[in-house]
Amino acid sequence: MSFTFIKKLPSPEEIRQEYGLSEASTRTKKERDKMVSDIITGASDKFLVIIGPCSADNEDAVCDYISRLGKVQEKVADRLVLVPRIYTNKPRTTGEGYKGIFHQPDPEKRPDMVAGLIAMRKMHIRALEESGLSAADEMLYPENWPYVEDLLSYVAIGARSVEDQQHRLTVSGFDVPAGMKNPTSGDYSVMLNSVYAAQHPHHFVFRGYEADTSGNPLTHVVLRGAVNKRGVCIPNYHYEDLERLIQMYNTMELKNHAAIIDSNHSNSNKQYEQQIRIVKEIMHNRRISPDIHNLVKGVMIESYIEPGCQKVGGHVYGKSITDPCLGWKESEELIYHIAEMN
Repeated sequence: MSFTFIKKLPSPEEIRQEYGLSEASTRTKKERDKMVSDIITGASDKFLVIIGPCSADNEDAVCDYISRLGKVQEKVADRLVLVPRIYTNKPRTTGEGYKGIFHQPDPEKRPDMVAGLIAMRKMHIRALEESGLSAADEMLYPENWPYVEDLLSYVAIGARSVEDQQHRLTVSGFDVPAGMKNPTSGDYSVMLNSVYAAQHPHHFVFRGYEADTSGNPLTHVVLRGAVNKRGVCIPNYHYEDLERLIQMYNTMELKNHAAIIDSNHSNSNKQYEQQIRIVKEIMHNRRISPDIHNLVKGVMIESYIEPGCQKVGGHVYGKSITDPCLGWKESEELIYHIAEMN
């Protein structure tokens, strides 16, 4: 029972210097940051659509998908801001299975985290340069933030990470919107407490340094459904769930009341086709309730080129090797529907 230290990883400064953003992409990313932030604060009445593969496992397929999103973004720019999911770390409930490109640049080979750091930066940079869209990623490992902080316009904190102190404190130093998911138990109090913690300044240890943060007022909640003690999925995107969230938000001293609805995971009972129905219900409820309209700022959708999923080694281009996703055709139609309803 011990650690075996294999090799020291390059510092974030070394990786960013070797694999840096161009001046044009840096400007684009800054403009996109403001678009996303303005939605969270209410300065913009556009709607956020965070959409893409469950896990970004293949650079060519991911960048192909995001380039398609870029063309759709041009058509819906007056109503929507599309943020591609480039999720380079995949949390695993049991610890088994593909853990993302940071661990395994090639899903069929052994882990190589130095190559993984390079692969995830190269993919984010290529996607931004080819599509004009800066992306979202899940911050599974808080210490990885400096490797990607110049690339991301949105960060998600997962259901199994949201109760972790280091995640909460690290988010308090982000300068982009961060969505804190409800835990798998579905407890709204845990989720809102994580938002409260991240919105305030902290003093703690980060990457070997004693550090101060200023607090992140753009931190908000993400509803992803829950699982009860019998293992049954319990959705939390319905009208009554949102009304309850509004009431609880109003009892706490939090800035920028905002919620993003994850249309998959426990909200869909992992039935990926149900995302279409769920998103349509969310958009309907925003239309009939001014309070819900003001609270719900966007949706998350798991989508790829091909519908469904495959096992590692399946080699179907643009098909998920983790959770099943909507295909491109259905996803494009759904984006246009969201635009019409916003």
